Amino acid sequence: MMDFLNIKTPAQKICTERASEFNLESLGLKNIRKAYWNLPSAALYEEALFRREGSIAHMGPLIVNTGKHTARAANDKFIVRETDSENHIWWGEYNRPFSEDKFNDVLNRLQAFFQQRDVFVQDCYGGAHPDFRLPVRVVTELAWHSLFVRNMLIPPKTMDEYRHFVPGFTVICAPSFRAIPEMDGTQSGTFILLSFKHRIALLGGTGYGGEIKKAVFSVMNYLLPLQNVMTMHCSANVGKKGDVALFFGLSGTGKTTLSADPRRQLIGDDEHGWCDDGVFNFENGCYAKVINLSASAEPEIYACTRRFGTILENVVFDPISRRLDLDDETLTENTRASYPLTYIDNSVPEKRAGHPRNIILLTCDASGVMPPIARLSPDQALYHFISGYTAKVSGTELDLGLEPEITFSACFGAPFMVHSPHYYAELLKQKILRYDVRCWLVNTGWTGGPFGIGKRISIRYTRALLDAALDGKLDSVEYRKDEMFGFEVPKTCPNVPDKVLTPEAAWHDPKAYWQKYRQLAALYIENFKKFKKGASPEVIACNPKK
Repeated sequence: MMDFLNIKTPAQKICTERASEFNLESLGLKNIRKAYWNLPSAALYEEALFRREGSIAHMGPLIVNTGKHTARAANDKFIVRETDSENHIWWGEYNRPFSEDKFNDVLNRLQAFFQQRDVFVQDCYGGAHPDFRLPVRVVTELAWHSLFVRNMLIPPKTMDEYRHFVPGFTVICAPSFRAIPEMDGTQSGTFILLSFKHRIALLGGTGYGGEIKKAVFSVMNYLLPLQNVMTMHCSANVGKKGDVALFFGLSGTGKTTLSADPRRQLIGDDEHGWCDDGVFNFENGCYAKVINLSASAEPEIYACTRRFGTILENVVFDPISRRLDLDDETLTENTRASYPLTYIDNSVPEKRAGHPRNIILLTCDASGVMPPIARLSPDQALYHFISGYTAKVSGTELDLGLEPEITFSACFGAPFMVHSPHYYAELLKQKILRYDVRCWLVNTGWTGGPFGIGKRISIRYTRALLDAALDGKLDSVEYRKDEMFGFEVPKTCPNVPDKVLTPEAAWHDPKAYWQKYRQLAALYIENFKKFKKGASPEVIACNPKK
């Protein structure tokens, strides 16, 4: 239609300036109307606005609506069963097998779908370490998705890099293209299909930006452990003395918030690798939840919601003043901001640092019984890493209600883990022991009772506990042994009332507390039955006492 009316888009004249010599025909994408190659942020803004994909809010962020899907469609992810990879894959709930023939059918229809359409291409890297980075090409239907990719992955630095870029993996994202479940074997019209043989990921039927980044993360989670690199769903920061801290946890547990500490430099907020040189970020940006974001509690992230280049997904704003309402959850509780890591003033430009001194396993305990912090032995750390206990917070996945849902997500990221949890756990164990890493379990959930009765633990106390742990101030305090799990809980901590460290004391009825704790322990034991085979006796012994 634009050709027929002789309408030129804002970036049409420069759309091939950063084109790679390795073109789209290698993917079978032919007869494309225009391919917009590696456009910078400002040009992608213009294209997104020209195509009515979003709006500009006060001070410059781009606001988009992702449509029906305001969270990950975890039930719609599949991995193609292929000879070379099938024996490495942890088949089951999160890695559902998909026929290679059906994958080829969907790809063929996608190739036809894109004929005489515009596409946006970003050539970039997953991984800041030059020895382990993955060249990724992302082909998108929407301009704002191309901006999202530019925010989240690491762009080449020179024109020569763009020109000679050859992808090691390709992601094709077409939200308006839907699968036909009866014919394709998908659960719905939405699909996330990964083929390690063809080195292609196909995404359709969803506009949620997080699907793109998690598809790349899943690929990294498959490829890098085969090279003895530990891949981790965690944030990371580093202190002035070079002491690196890792924060494992699912969405809603506080990875992004707690790692954005003004006293420490941010390495990254979500996805990292750990090799023999130390820790490195997989990404170029951050993808933070912004519902109820406060300028006083989280000033660094809050400031990013007022910047040009930030993408705000499903955030409500006043159409006249263009000011945001970060407390409005009309569209979803999973409102998100995508922004470059450089928007955080104290971020590490290299996105790399040394080996961790501390590992923090974050859990959002909706039962209200876990202590706010506990010191773990290496075996206890592996037990809780494999268990991955937390509560899914409303909005992070489709079909969740308002009440948090108690869950166990292996490795604190089961939907993105491709190998068996024991595979990742063994890598983690080797590194914990080799580098003498201290391990902690931190509860960012409820205290004084379960959800609906108790209240969320104060972020002020959580930060004080973490400060004390990372600064070594908890090394010399007295500890008590937890009766249920056997981990050690400090009796005192600077700037934290002693009673906060004893969850039982916050409950009105101690009997109800222990009843709830025993119920949680039973859930742990039942969940770990799935992982007993392959676990060491020392890790199995970390099961809670009934």
